[in-house]
Amino acid sequence: MTAARYIEPKKSTNTFNELVARLTRMGFSVWGSRVLTVVGRKSGEPRSVPVNLLTVDGVRYLVAPRGETQWVRNLRFAGEGTLRVGKRVEGFTFRELADDEKPGILRAYLKRWKFEVGVFFDGVDAKASDEKLREIAPGYPIFEIFTK
Repeated sequence: MTAARYIEPKKSTNTFNELVARLTRMGFSVWGSRVLTVVGRKSGEPRSVPVNLLTVDGVRYLVAPRGETQWVRNLRFAGEGTLRVGKRVEGFTFRELADDEKPGILRAYLKRWKFEVGVFFDGVDAKASDEKLREIAPGYPIFEIFTK
């Protein structure tokens, strides 16, 4: 069995994420940012992290560019979460996409945020073939979001 793909954040990334989360909580969405809150699978306590909410053809998605992160594991366990911008908090459920469904979403995500997340895609960009995007898809959890 292959180990799940996970890229641990560097200290500078944590500092950047704290800034984005603070701005988002204040009501300033940074390029579509939201603060995702999910109950921790071990602690039972709410855990929050900034995420990029992607909308494609009116459908909303959360993509995990770092792979099997803590928020991904917690979301799968909890089955629901909240997304926040300022005082607006929205509860949601989700459906995790199968790998064959991911290429178009990965392409849209890279078009929108490659400047920020490209380093996590090992040289793959929005111009990659569907075949290449399908090849890397298992390392990038993607969730379709449904408002509660």
